[in-house]
Amino acid sequence: MAAAALLGILVAGTVGYLLLGFGLLDATYQTVTTVTTVGFREVRPLTAAGKVFTILLILAGVGTALYTLSVVLEAIVEGHLSRHLEDRRMTREVARLRDHVVICGWGRVGRACAEHLAGAGERLVVVDRDPARLAGIDQASVTGDISDDEVLRRAGVQHARALVAALDSDADNVYVTLSARALNPGLVIIARARSEESTAKLVRAGADRVVNPQLIGGRRMAAFAIQPDVAEFLDVVMHEETLELRIDQAGVTAGSYLAGRRLAETGLPAGVLLLAVRGPDGAGFVPNPAPDTVLAPGSVLIAVGPPAGLAGLRSLAGSA
Repeated sequence: MAAAALLGILVAGTVGYLLLGFGLLDATYQTVTTVTTVGFREVRPLTAAGKVFTILLILAGVGTALYTLSVVLEAIVEGHLSRHLEDRRMTREVARLRDHVVICGWGRVGRACAEHLAGAGERLVVVDRDPARLAGIDQASVTGDISDDEVLRRAGVQHARALVAALDSDADNVYVTLSARALNPGLVIIARARSEESTAKLVRAGADRVVNPQLIGGRRMAAFAIQPDVAEFLDVVMHEETLELRIDQAGVTAGSYLAGRRLAETGLPAGVLLLAVRGPDGAGFVPNPAPDTVLAPGSVLIAVGPPAGLAGLRSLAGSA
């Protein structure tokens, strides 16, 4: 804004001197020397109207020039300019993203979630109000108050596939969930809850899933206490990148090879074991489905197998 104001003053001064009979170069030279208070000499004698115009130009231009210079120096000395340019670059980068995941809150939960998603190849945008937290992170980021809908828009929520609300306060997570659902009705929202009482509120606000890290952590600790091998196997299958077996899901889309077929007719890829099927109504899972189970469009298949086999299953289901 300061630079635009200074440019406006220079243009107005040049036009004014042109109207007073100066040539273009002389008018520009006279304007610059007047506004910057250099004042070597007057290019040509001034009439009374020229003197009045010069006085007005000095009053308007000198202050504008000094203010613009101070703003530029402050931006360079304090690093504001580089941060502004980085913010502009990040804004353009985020604006081009589609089907990405937005993580709100860069605390321990948000970092752990981002690490797993990045390892799975997902594109991420992290939002946090503290710029110091976001300094030096590898993911695209947006700094701002998450209670402002404009911050969510800058994170590309309208075009995102999922949002993780991992803020420290349950109230903040409820607010983010409400705002994100209004901006993108089809968004998958996973919200963090610190207390069990907040779970129902987050669901009513529009969260698809609510996770209580303390509750899950306690259950995992109990599982390691009484079923250590089972718990470790599930951890390895879900999170260990070097293992040849993985657990994954595949949604059956209309018109795909699997849609409407019985399980016995599908011929699943080699090495893939179907653990459970969830119907299109989103009800409970059917574990170890029978061979005559019909895979209706909208069903979700939960399977274990090598990565290549699971990719083949997703291709058959039309969700690759």
